[in-house]
Amino acid sequence: MLYRQIIQSCFESHVGASGLRDEEFRVYRDRTGVILEGLKAQYDASQLPLLRLPEMTDDLDELEGVAAHFRNDFNDVVILGTGGSSLGGQTLYSLADSGFGPRKGGPRLHFLDNVDPDTFELLYEQLDLRRTGFIVISKSGGTAETVAQFIACLDRLMTLIGRQEVPKHALVITETGNGANPLRSLADRLSLPVLAHDPNVGGRFSVLSVVGLLPAMIAGLDAYAVRRGANAVLQATLNGPDPRESEPAIGAAIKVAFLQKKGIANTVLMPYVDRLANFGLWFQQLWAESLGKNGTGSTPIRAMGTRDQHSQMQLYLDGPHDKLFTLMTLDVAGQGRLISNALVKEPALAYLQRRRMGDLLDAEQRATAQTLVNNGCPMRQFQLERLDEEVMGALLMHFMLETIIAAGLLGVNAFDQPAVEEGKILARQFLSEMG
Repeated sequence: MLYRQIIQSCFESHVGASGLRDEEFRVYRDRTGVILEGLKAQYDASQLPLLRLPEMTDDLDELEGVAAHFRNDFNDVVILGTGGSSLGGQTLYSLADSGFGPRKGGPRLHFLDNVDPDTFELLYEQLDLRRTGFIVISKSGGTAETVAQFIACLDRLMTLIGRQEVPKHALVITETGNGANPLRSLADRLSLPVLAHDPNVGGRFSVLSVVGLLPAMIAGLDAYAVRRGANAVLQATLNGPDPRESEPAIGAAIKVAFLQKKGIANTVLMPYVDRLANFGLWFQQLWAESLGKNGTGSTPIRAMGTRDQHSQMQLYLDGPHDKLFTLMTLDVAGQGRLISNALVKEPALAYLQRRRMGDLLDAEQRATAQTLVNNGCPMRQFQLERLDEEVMGALLMHFMLETIIAAGLLGVNAFDQPAVEEGKILARQFLSEMG
């Protein structure tokens, strides 16, 4: 099993009145049946490309050469994009680099998903652009932040190495059939290579496509294993003996039941694994942008163990009980360096004697789970024996399916985001009005 989802602490029998009654959960779980039948029909008819990505390999075979070019020819690769064009790649890259440099060799990847001018000046100061590759990702090709990022980088790059050399350094990922695509037009004008972004796979659901997997491959990660893990969860959900008993359906039923029956409108995702820090950010967009519509939805909050035991736990335990917690823990007992007994002389530190760093983390994550339950805070737990590409793929697919199923339970479209367009329109208006 790639992960275990433990839900017993979501119920009244474990956390008291703040938990669900068994019959409340069963009602929502049973409602997932028709939603899953619809997903299965879309899968069988290939109407939802997201669901066909996990079983594909031909496109990854074609990406091998592209990944090898960026991996072998550059010291650094800059990924330009925002939201779903960046967060999925960041999530996967965390398996290869926890912030101290890539584990598997190759270039260091930098994900720039904002337009703070100071950040870009630092970029130009720190990187040798002659040994830097650029990948720019925008599904529509019209994302203002991404286009501005790319033009700023192109200007510096062209000045340094000349226009004719730029196609060796830059790659565009965007829709190819969109005639009103300014990024594609710019790429064509400069003869830059372009990879197709499937127009039917939205950005926040694109992590299993070229958007997320090309950066992973450049980092030396096994993209085939990512999809293999995702496919295991997908097939268990769509083709299991009772899809309502699948892990994503159970998760969606629990979350929506808490929202509608208990008024719990905040969902906290708290990994105890540093390599899952960006997973939490990816989940925030996925859940918020997919479900926050028509006056419904719940607010996703990312916390990190053990850090936020010291910054947020006081609120979680002693503040309003308006949150559902999801802990993600890894089997780390016995791992890491032995804490030196020679240095542990103070009686107050006796608990550290003969312990390893992983023992402390294991104790901390178990203590948090128990403390939440003791204080009547509903909590589910994802237990991982390992964290690699296959497990990451499984987790990504679980949360995408959980989100899609939750959208069905809430009666909203998981794949659009109509409310965010107003801000984009106003930003362009304000730019046009500047003197």
